[in-house]
Amino acid sequence: MATDVRSIDLRAHRAELEEHVTEAVQRLGVPGVAIGLYAGGEEDYLFHGVTSLDNPLAVDAGTLFQIGSTTKTYTATLIMMLVEQGRLDLDAPVRTYVPDLRLQDESAAQTVTVLQLLNHTAGWYGDLHENTGDGDDARERYLEPLAGARQNDPPGKVASYNNAALNLAGLVIERVTGKTYEAALTEMLLRPLGMESSFFFLNDVITRRFAVGHRKRDEQMRVARPYALPRSVAPAGGIISTAADQMRYARFHLGDGTAQDGTRLLTAESLQRMRRPTASLHGGILGDHVGISWLMRDVGGVRVVAHGGSTNGQQSTFDIVPELDFAVTVLTNADEGAFMAREIVEWVLATYCGIVEPEPEPLPLTDEDAALLAGRYSAEHAYVDISRDGDSLLLRIGYTPEGERMVREIVGEVPESKPMRVRLIPGDRFVVVDGEAKGMKGHILREGDAVRALNVGGRLAYRVTG
Repeated sequence: MATDVRSIDLRAHRAELEEHVTEAVQRLGVPGVAIGLYAGGEEDYLFHGVTSLDNPLAVDAGTLFQIGSTTKTYTATLIMMLVEQGRLDLDAPVRTYVPDLRLQDESAAQTVTVLQLLNHTAGWYGDLHENTGDGDDARERYLEPLAGARQNDPPGKVASYNNAALNLAGLVIERVTGKTYEAALTEMLLRPLGMESSFFFLNDVITRRFAVGHRKRDEQMRVARPYALPRSVAPAGGIISTAADQMRYARFHLGDGTAQDGTRLLTAESLQRMRRPTASLHGGILGDHVGISWLMRDVGGVRVVAHGGSTNGQQSTFDIVPELDFAVTVLTNADEGAFMAREIVEWVLATYCGIVEPEPEPLPLTDEDAALLAGRYSAEHAYVDISRDGDSLLLRIGYTPEGERMVREIVGEVPESKPMRVRLIPGDRFVVVDGEAKGMKGHILREGDAVRALNVGGRLAYRVTG
């Protein structure tokens, strides 16, 4: 049973939290972490480690981390503000605002709506991180590579994580406001919320204390380069912020739509609307439902509203529990921080809030299921191979040559991919049962008696052999 909001004492478990963080840092080798907690008007913070192994400074309250894809919820929040102002319609075709939109599938280009950009149901290949330059026209120029993205499903049919759609949403904001995405978001949302330590550009970051990403190679943690994502993908993942600013954002989304100084930015109804399910995520790694960019999971009758972020060697989480007026963010500067952040959030929700997600009970693997699932699945520039391994399935993720080229262009090197052992669980799902990714879930998408796709990491990979 969830804890009563009035009984959450952020200081009560501080020593235990510090022990958990210290153990996870030592086990996983994460150089630095910043944690923010909020409950019922109170805040608490924990900072550990260093900003960089090459040029170490202590992580402190002012340390900037890349929050990655949590930025998507900011993009959606600004769009909701424009909706309330009567300047945008969520159900309008995107071409209402971007008439020059071209896609491989002309019918998709005609019908895809603004909402479908925000809830991952646009239907085209979504991991398009093309660098279109550092100029103010970065999103305009992004339209050209977007036109070549493969259309896998009609808009609105199924949810599959889509960075490209959120970048297009950023262009919608530019066309409607007449400002760059970064200027519009900063002027209309960040600064009114008092988020004075949240930025997009290196010129702002370089004069402040900031964390750099790290990646483990040959059992040694190294600084990950380059630091920044391309400007074209800022609407999907470009904000660089502090734990304290993330708590300011949490207070806003847990509140009534006003900033701390009383300025109204949204109605409470619009905030609640963002947390209502618009598409199913089938209980995979991203949760049970997607709202308006928010990813949601229901645990013991309590809704947890969340988003995480992954950039080049930086990993973060952001979770709010509206029912309990509670929030937690974990910002880290290593790829391994993804596992650490998930562990810490699970412990915090269980310890502070009484929210515990039960361990799924694996199902026996039949010969029929093994044969049905075995084979290769394509996610455009990546692939997933499934084979049998005793009572489990072995899942391997790899990249095509073009995929490797794209990854190197963005993050400098292709991350090492280790096979994962998975077991089937109820609801046409599977779960990783050992290793660092233990507990991560995926979903099987069937079409009749056949398996059409696997949802791995929130993205659909479509069956090509078997």
